[in-house]
Amino acid sequence: MPRPPRHDESTLLDAAVRLAAAGGPAAVTMSAVARESGAPNGSVYHRFPQRSALLAELWLRTVEEFQAACLPAFDAHPEPHLAAGAAARQVVAWCRAHRERAVVLLHGAEAFGKAEWPEEYLRRERLGGRRVRKALTGLAGRAGATTALDVDRVRLAVAGLPLAVVRGPLHAGAPLPAHAEDLAERSAVDLLRGGRP
Repeated sequence: MPRPPRHDESTLLDAAVRLAAAGGPAAVTMSAVARESGAPNGSVYHRFPQRSALLAELWLRTVEEFQAACLPAFDAHPEPHLAAGAAARQVVAWCRAHRERAVVLLHGAEAFGKAEWPEEYLRRERLGGRRVRKALTGLAGRAGATTALDVDRVRLAVAGLPLAVVRGPLHAGAPLPAHAEDLAERSAVDLLRGGRP
């Protein structure tokens, strides 16, 4: 049975995550990933023929893991405001558990050279966007959203508020407050409940 490759794609991307979290997207170069992972330069180029492919895969792996962890929470409760609270809590919990990846996520796709991504990566990014919109539309419909303002309130509850809770500490290199999940959840519930008990 052949041995698995010592420097597989996951190992290289983990190194890229560490570099991006510490120094931003500009720190993720082919040679830096090779040094950080202990892989020969040729191994990096074998997996990623150009830097744009490396950056695209780094971003997409991160956002796809985030979506896989957080989107199921949209259906966590039959009551839409409680489902929004669960989703907001999960966003913060994921960021706490995956701090470096959360920093990558906060930079946004454009910072990772989206304009230069090969088409196969752009297709994956669009697919992920459709999954998020479908989940958001479903939750908004359950919450009785009838206007663009209503839908934006749901988006703020499940994404804007929890990311605001984590953004400052993550960028400052500080720990998330112990109450961060509770703050995100309660804020989301209150926003969608509109002050009703």
